Amino acid sequence: MRVLKMSSQDKNIDIEHKYEEELTSTSTEDNKQEAVICLSNNEVKSRAVVKYSAVPPPTTYALLQEKTDLKLPPANWLRENAQLGPAGTTVLGSSRKSKPFSSFGMAYDFIDCIGDDVDVVSDSENIKKLLKIPYSKSHVSMAVHRVGSTLLLDELDIQELFMRSSQTGDWTWLKEFYQRLIDQKWQRKKKSKEHWNEKAILSKFLYYSINSDGTAVPMPSDTDQVAEEACGMGGDEPSWPATFNSSTSDSEDPAMPKEEQVDTYTLGHVSSVPKEQNLPTLFNEGENSQGLRNDFVRNILWTFEDIHMLVGSNMPIFGGGRYPAVSLRLRDNNKPINVLTGLDYWLDNLMCNVPELVMCFHVNGIVQKYEMIKTEDIPDLENSTFSTRVVKDIAQNILSFLKSNCTKEGHTYWLFKASGSDIVKLYDLTTLCEEAAEEKCQNPFTLPVAVLLYKVASNMMLKKSQNRKNYGIIRTLLLNCIKLLDEERHTQIIASAHYMLAELFQLDDVSVEEGNGESLRGGGSEDSYSDEEEDEEDEDESSSYSTSSEPQDDSKAVAVIKSVGELSVPEKYKSTHQIRPNCAFPVSQDKEEKCRLVLSYVLKGLKAVDGSIKKESDLPAANPSTPIPLKYEERSQNGARNVKKEIALLLDRVGPRNAEPKMPTRSGMLPGTWQHRMKQQLCLKASKAYYVLADAATNLMKYGRSLRYIKLALQCHDAYCSISGSLHPQMLLFHCQCLSLCGDVQLMLAQNASNRAAYLEEYSYQTKDDQEILHCLHRESSCQAFSMATDLATDPEYQLIVSSKCYEAAHDLLTSGVLKDSGQEQLGQVLKRLGNIRNEMGVFYMNQAAAMQTEKGVCRSVCVAEQELWKKSFSCFEKGMEDFQAISDLVNTALLLCNIGRLMRICAQAHCVITSEHSRGEFSPEEALYYNKAIDYYQRALKSLGCRDSHLAVWDSVNWELSTTYFTLATLLQDYAPLSRKAQEQVEREVTETMMKSLRYCDLQTESARQPLYQYRAATIHHRLASMYHSCYRNQVGNESVRKQHKALAEQHYSKAVRLFISLSDAPCELLRTLLERVAFAEFTMAGQNSNAVKLKTLMGALEIMCETRHAFNLILKELLEQQEKVTLTVEDPEKPEESQESLDCSSSSGLNTEEVVKLIGIFEPSFSFLLLQLIKLSTANKRKINGKEEEHVKVYKNVYSLLLRAEKSVPLIQRVSLFLELLDQLNPPTGSNETRSSS
Repeated sequence: MRVLKMSSQDKNIDIEHKYEEELTSTSTEDNKQEAVICLSNNEVKSRAVVKYSAVPPPTTYALLQEKTDLKLPPANWLRENAQLGPAGTTVLGSSRKSKPFSSFGMAYDFIDCIGDDVDVVSDSENIKKLLKIPYSKSHVSMAVHRVGSTLLLDELDIQELFMRSSQTGDWTWLKEFYQRLIDQKWQRKKKSKEHWNEKAILSKFLYYSINSDGTAVPMPSDTDQVAEEACGMGGDEPSWPATFNSSTSDSEDPAMPKEEQVDTYTLGHVSSVPKEQNLPTLFNEGENSQGLRNDFVRNILWTFEDIHMLVGSNMPIFGGGRYPAVSLRLRDNNKPINVLTGLDYWLDNLMCNVPELVMCFHVNGIVQKYEMIKTEDIPDLENSTFSTRVVKDIAQNILSFLKSNCTKEGHTYWLFKASGSDIVKLYDLTTLCEEAAEEKCQNPFTLPVAVLLYKVASNMMLKKSQNRKNYGIIRTLLLNCIKLLDEERHTQIIASAHYMLAELFQLDDVSVEEGNGESLRGGGSEDSYSDEEEDEEDEDESSSYSTSSEPQDDSKAVAVIKSVGELSVPEKYKSTHQIRPNCAFPVSQDKEEKCRLVLSYVLKGLKAVDGSIKKESDLPAANPSTPIPLKYEERSQNGARNVKKEIALLLDRVGPRNAEPKMPTRSGMLPGTWQHRMKQQLCLKASKAYYVLADAATNLMKYGRSLRYIKLALQCHDAYCSISGSLHPQMLLFHCQCLSLCGDVQLMLAQNASNRAAYLEEYSYQTKDDQEILHCLHRESSCQAFSMATDLATDPEYQLIVSSKCYEAAHDLLTSGVLKDSGQEQLGQVLKRLGNIRNEMGVFYMNQAAAMQTEKGVCRSVCVAEQELWKKSFSCFEKGMEDFQAISDLVNTALLLCNIGRLMRICAQAHCVITSEHSRGEFSPEEALYYNKAIDYYQRALKSLGCRDSHLAVWDSVNWELSTTYFTLATLLQDYAPLSRKAQEQVEREVTETMMKSLRYCDLQTESARQPLYQYRAATIHHRLASMYHSCYRNQVGNESVRKQHKALAEQHYSKAVRLFISLSDAPCELLRTLLERVAFAEFTMAGQNSNAVKLKTLMGALEIMCETRHAFNLILKELLEQQEKVTLTVEDPEKPEESQESLDCSSSSGLNTEEVVKLIGIFEPSFSFLLLQLIKLSTANKRKINGKEEEHVKVYKNVYSLLLRAEKSVPLIQRVSLFLELLDQLNPPTGSNETRSSS
């Protein structure tokens, strides 16, 4: 026989003797194991952790002398004793039965264990009764409730229940059902007097055992009489609590103080209130008055094999013997110990981890002897032998049976076995109650179950380590809780449950900061020491439960165990039921769907709060079917309203969190009540949901819908501000988010004015939930703060102004003293938005000025309206630059400098001088001033960027604009030279310098989308410079060195221009013009030469240049052929008029200017013929003889010249171009390739 040892760990809780200890056992004294008891060849694992104890550590029991008469009461009988707790008095029967809600009391105290950690919560007596079912003929009647994977077991005393039914009329449906299917001749039977006498002897024995001398001291006769009266009446007093016909959670007076703080839940999002604003106390001492207290002197977390149970026990434990704890038992020596008695003793010691049993034997109340029995030896006692392995199988089978069939949370199940019967049945009382058409409040378990579901869900929400995978469980708990409650009686729990349902949906990626709640540990008061096996024997004799034949109709039973013998078969019942198969959390990627669910819960919560407020008559009732108008207005005559006052009001509200308003709210709510705090939370949640909806609609470019949602978000926030006595800085941060998003939406509306009709339709639409939420909000506030920010206007300028005001309001809030430290990250985003909207406003005014300039036409004088637009635009750009510089945003600063440069160019264009003949005058000083200012801003932009690698796209854009500005300035100086103010040489010098600066910013080396544009501009610059030097060379008289310099520069620039134009495939006309000018330059040079040999050489060079035009004509011919092909396809397929029109449009916009080609051909033909004629003349006019090769060249010249003269000018352009190519090809062999000329 093995010896058990026990160790404990104490943990103090509050000021009582509350401790938590983990008890372990050993199979040998030297080898410790964790509560493993080895019995014969069977091993049963048992482990007990005391979670709570209301009694002091065990003290040594008194060993009574032999022949002590237990019928005589000791002097200390029925007196309060810390060692016995309430056990000494309760064994008399005054409160013998366990209370019907004892499991709920334990569940409330140890809420962390409910749901997943514990399989069963029950009184130890109920556990023993279940495990003794195969051995006992007595009845079993228990109520079973499911919360997650935890089962709550409570005794369902049918006798007492039906006695109450006879008095009050409650539960008549169950009584009728019982009489119809189970016992048609039901009547209540009383316990025998012998039963109560044995209880009295046990009570006296316990008091003797704690007496120091162990002697019997007589008591006064009146005390005996009182005790006997108690014995006689104790069993007849009903202990069933009153029916829950009213809510224990609702406070009739909103100002009623709460005496007991229960779990709370704190909103933890960005938009949330701080931790101090928790949900109000939901339940007060009404719980205790309804029998929901945890009255056990000891709560134990008992693990039996793989079953985890939270049990309550009142068994007194004493010290003494070889172990620090023993249990005392009193036995009649004339009655042998049976299996039921042995099971009872063994299970009690296992649950409390007591290693030894002390048995006191008596005969007619006279003490005979003591016997000590180890717990592990109890299963092997004579006449009481049982298999621990079978007990283990019974426990596992019963648990599997219950878990497989008790599947609905919130339902009350009834496990019933009639006395003498082998059949165990399980009924769903909730379903039977619904079929009986009686109100659900007549089921006394309804409210305790609902409260427990709520508490478990709340506790899971509060866990810091909570995983989202449990959100489906929490949702199911709350929905089942709401189903059980009456909307009129339990408004507070319903409102809180709906709020938590809304909180389950995470509307952003910010991790929720959850509170860390700790369940309250309630102290025990009165309850019973465990009944002995005499109850079992008495019940077999005097029980009121019928032993008649089994019922014929079992259709009402959820499940049936046909024979209790099945429970002893290993794994006979396996739990195949999946825990909550339908509780998966509804995960949707659609933000609007999630937010709509949140808002539906918020609306139900608001209705529950409003339904609990008395002073509804103070406010006229609103009709939910009447839409709340969302204001749609034209542009305000006064522009945007001043928001400074509204911001000041918000900032004034920021203060200490404990500053509560003293006056009732508009709807009659008193500050500090649960309605007040709950409505704050719900308004915030609604505001957050509408904000997310607005953000999602903005991403979908549904800007009318987005503006409607952000309006509702601000209205909810305004209602919150009206209710709250003070605002936390986090509330202002969320308000800034709303204002920033509102600014974004107004900006988008201004930029997409073409879709205004669609946006108006989106803005005007309202769902029924939105209307009802607005009506709830209007009970507290007019919801008009910042209304101007959410009005849908028709004027883009007004929308831009409103957007700017929203950002400015957010900026002012963030830079106030309250948010200086906490809003720095958001401040950077707001400053960026503020800089952007000011840039948009600057561009808007700048475009208006440009449009006004275009509309003026020839009336080019600058008007006052234009100047005002310039000033507005410039002011917006400057403010935007300040915003971007404040956050060191160099890229956007460069872009704004670039826009100011563009504004300066528009100003320069406006100062263009128009002559009386409506033609362009000289380049004015004002134009030069503004162009130079533009250049200065572009250079500042490049300086702000630092280098191209910092931001390639912006750098290239600014670089291009700077090059363009230089080029435009140089072109205007060249084409409209201010010769009235400056000399020709000065103008030419300025043009050259400006052109070269433009050329310096032409990036010809980097491959990019702008490279062809840079090449074209560089070619144009070289062409213009060559033309200018060409003109200077022609007009220069006298200074020969200057003329030579101009000639060399002209040749150089013509050569570079040709090379760049050849590299482009879309500039044949420019190439042809440059080549023709270059030929003309050669002809002019020849005219000034005297020697025929020199002239001939110059003409040969000009002819080579002329042959280079082949490249240009090839490109022109290619374009003409493509156009012709498109026209031919159009004629052949007349059934596709749309495609034909597109083809014609493409050909017309293909880049080839046929008019320009015809004009250039008009120059090419005479120049070509003159060049050939002069070559023929000079070649034949030489006095020296020409060789054969030269003579052959002359023949070619003559042949080409002849063909050119006979060419028809009326033929199509494509034929003329083809002819020119043929003629140029004939000249190619004698003259060489154009590549040779180009390389020269």
